[in-house]
Amino acid sequence: MPEKILRLATLSLLILYPIAWFAPLMRAGLLPIFGLSEISVITGLQSLWKSDVFLALIVTIFALFAPYIKTIGTALIQWDLLDARVQPALNILGKLAMADIFLIALYITLAKGISYATIETAWGLYLFTACILASIALGQITEMTRSSRNPQS
Repeated sequence: MPEKILRLATLSLLILYPIAWFAPLMRAGLLPIFGLSEISVITGLQSLWKSDVFLALIVTIFALFAPYIKTIGTALIQWDLLDARVQPALNILGKLAMADIFLIALYITLAKGISYATIETAWGLYLFTACILASIALGQITEMTRSSRNPQS
C-alpha cells in the first residue's frame, strides 16, 4: 500500500471515530409499538455513567480512548514522529479497543432495566466496527511496512 494512501486512511479514522461515536448503533425500546430510541456510543456511555460508574469508566477507556490513541500513535509512526518499536504496544491497545466490550456493557445496562425489549441494529454499529477493524489492519500494515524498511528493528 503506498505510504500516502496509508497515511490518509489512518488520518480518516481520526474523523470517522467521532462520527461513529455519535451515530446510532441500535434502536431499542419496549415492544415495537411504543417506538424505539436510538442508542449511540455517547448515549450508551451517558446511560452507563448514571447506572454503573466503574463499568462506564472501563467502557470509556476501551470504546473511546484506546482506539483513538492507537490511531494517533499509528499516524505518528507513519510520519516518523514516533519510534516504530512502539507499534506492538499500539497493536495490543487496538485489540483492547474492540466494540464488543462496549456492546456487552450496553446490553447489560439494557437488560437491567427492560424485560420486554426490542433491539434493532443501526448503521453506526457497522461504522464503529469498521473503524476498529480498519485501525487494526492499518496498524498491521504500518508494522509490516516499517519492518520491511528496517530489518534490524
